Amino acid sequence: MGELYEKLKSYAESDYYPYHMPGHKRRLGGEVLSSISKLDITEIDGFDNLHEPNGIIKRIQQKAAHIYGAEESFYLVNGSTAGILSAISAAVPEGGKILMARGCHRAAYHGAYLRGLDIRYLVAETEPDFGCNLEITPTQVKQALMEDLDIRAVFLVSPTYEGIVSDVEQIARIAHKRGIPLIVDEAHGAHLGFHPAWPKSSCKCGADIVIQSLHKTLPSFTQTAILHVNGKLVDRQLLKRFLSIYQSSSPSYLFMAAMEEALDLTASGADRLFGDFLQNWKRMLERLNECRCLRVLQMEGMDIGKLVIADKSGYMTGRQLYESLLHTYHLQPEMAAGNYVLAMFTVGDAQEGYDRMTEALLAIDEEICMQSGARADKMAYKGSKGCKSPKFLKLPKLPIGELSLKEAWESEGEEISLADAKGRLSAEFINLYPPGIPILVPGERFTEELCSYIQDCLEEGLQVQGVGKEKTVKVLT
Repeated sequence: MGELYEKLKSYAESDYYPYHMPGHKRRLGGEVLSSISKLDITEIDGFDNLHEPNGIIKRIQQKAAHIYGAEESFYLVNGSTAGILSAISAAVPEGGKILMARGCHRAAYHGAYLRGLDIRYLVAETEPDFGCNLEITPTQVKQALMEDLDIRAVFLVSPTYEGIVSDVEQIARIAHKRGIPLIVDEAHGAHLGFHPAWPKSSCKCGADIVIQSLHKTLPSFTQTAILHVNGKLVDRQLLKRFLSIYQSSSPSYLFMAAMEEALDLTASGADRLFGDFLQNWKRMLERLNECRCLRVLQMEGMDIGKLVIADKSGYMTGRQLYESLLHTYHLQPEMAAGNYVLAMFTVGDAQEGYDRMTEALLAIDEEICMQSGARADKMAYKGSKGCKSPKFLKLPKLPIGELSLKEAWESEGEEISLADAKGRLSAEFINLYPPGIPILVPGERFTEELCSYIQDCLEEGLQVQGVGKEKTVKVLT
């Protein structure tokens, strides 16, 4: 057997519990997941073709559109990335302007690069206690569109990695008054719209294009996603052209079968699946309210299923909390940030998953309170104020951009020490992964605050892409 297969098999047989993607959580699935090898085919007679569907694939895409309330839906076998690239390419002409949330995934920046777009940014406020981005507001979008009449499309992320949801309905109205489309990266929201306790899907809120990763929160294979289209503000023939460019010419029938099954399973069992999900989630949060040092991010309208936890005493960083969950309790979170850890729950989770996470966090909370000398009463969150270590990582101000993304990324660069980068223009993306949101984009200038933030992230053991092993960065010559 292959090395990767053996490693996967060993992990599957261990007691590590997955609080991460994909949504089936290695336990919820039907015949597709149980019969992989027998179902792996290519474009043979009777099985239709994803790039020119007129049979079974056309029918299952129409069924997906009906489930989500979209006018038309397209299966994506190259993940949400292919959908984001296609949507941006079809919505904005080459060299045009796009209004984009700064907190977008790198794929959105890649789409802008490929079309040579001029990016105007929407910068979200920061949640002060956790340090994560909040929603993009309608007021921000309205103001930006008033200031620049050349913007051809709006692009935002909702929900965010941490589950923060924007007012897509109002933002769509604002964009449409200008006659331009709204594209929503809803990669983390494929489960929205199946139960009233969750926020509505952007498909039902007036967005023109919505991209969802089925594998993130539904029981489907990694790399499976879907793109929904509404309205006439985006040329659908042009969109189909770009989908054929960015997607594999040999799409996986396993992926497409898994997508169909995931949607059928979720839609037909929505009341039971999401009812159990909600009951387990509420029970867990109620018990976690007993914590004296750990705090769970809870906001009105927030997506259910994203457990964002921080130590309000300042004793443990997000990375340290992540390591404790992983190595002591064999619970694998989705990601660690500077100040918090993120665990994902989906319809695929068993009660065991909620119970193990609850017991682990209660035990960690008790340990923190003992070690840090925290008071028994609940404290006001002050980050690491008064603590020598760890640091509270505050997101830096938006970097100064002096060159377009395309010009900067295609210019000559050199490797220098991060310590010497202040005042230089970045020649490469620098981002934390996950979630893949850029700290610096090519053409933006390193500031003292940015250099210090990147250094702090490295010291906390976070994965910073774009920084070499010897703490070098690439700058323009």
